[in-house]
Amino acid sequence: MGIAIRKTKAELGLADLYQTARKFLPGGDEVSAVRSAAFDRFNAVGLPHRRIEAWKYTDLRGQMKEAKRLASLPDDAAKAKAREAQDLFAGAGFRRLMIVDGAFVTELSDLANLEPGLTIHAMADALASDQPLLSQRLGAVVPEDDPALVLNTALAGNGVVICVAPGTALARPIHVAFVTTNWVATSMFTRSLVNIGGGASATIIETHQGPDRSDYQVNTAMQLVVGDEARIDHIKVTREGDGALHVASLLANVGARASFNQLGFVLGGAVVRNQLFLRLAGEGTVADIKGASLLKGAQHADATLSIEHAAAECQSRETFKAVVDDTARAVFQGKITVSPGAQKTDAKMMSRALLLSDEAEADSKPELEIFADDVQCGHGTTTGAIDEELRFYLMARGIPAKEAEALLIQAFVGEVIEGAADERVKGALTDLMLGWLGRRE
Repeated sequence: MGIAIRKTKAELGLADLYQTARKFLPGGDEVSAVRSAAFDRFNAVGLPHRRIEAWKYTDLRGQMKEAKRLASLPDDAAKAKAREAQDLFAGAGFRRLMIVDGAFVTELSDLANLEPGLTIHAMADALASDQPLLSQRLGAVVPEDDPALVLNTALAGNGVVICVAPGTALARPIHVAFVTTNWVATSMFTRSLVNIGGGASATIIETHQGPDRSDYQVNTAMQLVVGDEARIDHIKVTREGDGALHVASLLANVGARASFNQLGFVLGGAVVRNQLFLRLAGEGTVADIKGASLLKGAQHADATLSIEHAAAECQSRETFKAVVDDTARAVFQGKITVSPGAQKTDAKMMSRALLLSDEAEADSKPELEIFADDVQCGHGTTTGAIDEELRFYLMARGIPAKEAEALLIQAFVGEVIEGAADERVKGALTDLMLGWLGRRE
């Protein structure tokens, strides 16, 4: 006797959304087939919930009460709001690309005088020309059974495609700014692809922001294909509105003797989940992954990593910090898999949480899965309150209690901020941290 799974209001709404949207989403027969297969997989399992191990701390089925209608293409008023939106890196000289309400807006993007070897165009154009939605070069790194990702595959309408030719070194960082302007709650599904050729180097900065008092929903994915001996620095700053639900997937396949550096910074959003699926596919590659979450109120932020060492002599370092105030909740899940043949792997993972109230919560679940015998792997996790001896030491030197606490928090988060190679990025992240500290009561 079969057991029928009862669909929630949100799952039924997503099914209706797909049936309506599939008629006008970009792409020909091949892309439509990919979308249809992806939605069938989602429809079979529904929204992720706590009985799914990878989502045990973030029950999206319970947290997502309803599906919002897809955001309309930005009109002149929306573009004007986006133009006026605070630019975290204003004056830094970065090349800014604007994604407004889920659509790539060329007239607001800096597309003039592209460096030789750099091409940029809208994902909607790539889909309209019937290119497959998923990069075939990513292979097994795409977790086809992840419900959030397959839903993104089914409904993604736009985003940006960035290609850096082999041997090209971009001196100017690229800032992809995702801005939500609509006060009426809507949903946005975006997909982006960044292809870094062999021997090339680039810095990609991704920011997400939107209005407070609007329970809009974001499901975004970015694919990174990094060639041999290439270098990429990826920085993601999540500062959505206080009612937003934000789910993001970063999918990276990295070649041999490459350098992969990723830094995530979370401040805004009611529910945030940033998940990274990283495959070190070539020998001798080095990956450095850092993240920090500054949470207050009833925020929920989940950082989930799945890192596969698929080749020999690769090194990875993962360092995550969370500062949790009020009744907020921080989640860290990290899994390192060392494949057979990936000898001489050197992988270390650390998660630390600083709880500022008795009601704050931090959950940490590091994992190692090793199928090779000549490796150095380790993980650790700590959770605790501010060190009273250190606070007393500062107060004994005339520093008020609140300022002493702020200094200790700055020192705690500073290790992550220092992981940014660009001084302008460090300065912007420091300003965000100081602003968060200044708003604490």
